[in-house]
Amino acid sequence: MQQQELVAAQFGATANAYLTSAVHAQGADLEQLKQALAHLKPVAHSRVLDLGCGAGHASFAAATVANEVVAYDLSAEMLDVVAGAARDRGLTNVRTQQGTAEQLPFDDASFCAVVSRMSAHHWRDVPAALREIRRVVKPNGKVVLIDIVGAEDPLCDTWLQSVELLRDPSHIRDYTPTRWAEMFETAGFHVEVSPAWRIDIEFSSWVARMRTPEVAVAAIRHLWEKAPAEVRDRYHVQPDGSFALEAVMVTASPRE
Repeated sequence: MQQQELVAAQFGATANAYLTSAVHAQGADLEQLKQALAHLKPVAHSRVLDLGCGAGHASFAAATVANEVVAYDLSAEMLDVVAGAARDRGLTNVRTQQGTAEQLPFDDASFCAVVSRMSAHHWRDVPAALREIRRVVKPNGKVVLIDIVGAEDPLCDTWLQSVELLRDPSHIRDYTPTRWAEMFETAGFHVEVSPAWRIDIEFSSWVARMRTPEVAVAAIRHLWEKAPAEVRDRYHVQPDGSFALEAVMVTASPRE
């Protein structure tokens, strides 16, 4: 199975769980996302692309300020959930389209903004995706990307990536804030990376949402139990396996 097929299979089976997940449906970052796009409200015919939209929470936030939002994802099942939830919320300005982050089926300079929330750690080729984002965003447009980040400390980063992969085999990498800045700059953007904030993860619901097999759940628990003190401290590991991830918001604009 190719990696993109693995992503589609993993999230197709769990689409509804992500719509109702408190971790994804809530969070101050959704309000920050709306604020980052507030400049679109007075713009005529403003258009936003939500890249790797998942269950659509970023799309729904963007729809409150933009004239049109394209919710774009690899998983057809996820897109069905987004379409249904948009109808339920009366968001007639949200439409869905299927595809990969690395090959966007859109014209050059066709979006006022591109957003992505908690998706990029599944992208097979992030530099290629950023080049495509640079192509489809308008010269005066904005990119807002929110994602879990890795640690600059190799010890902590190895533990984090291992836990993530055991829970979800479609995981590729949580990139460090430094690496995000480098990749955006290489793709032709001015970039600003926010300070990291913590997202508390309740272990049982976290693995249940992804339908993680019991053998992998046991392996994650084993890793947390064996983790050095500095790893356990950084990720606030609790006796039941609950812990805290770190996330950042990357805000970027195209360089001339």
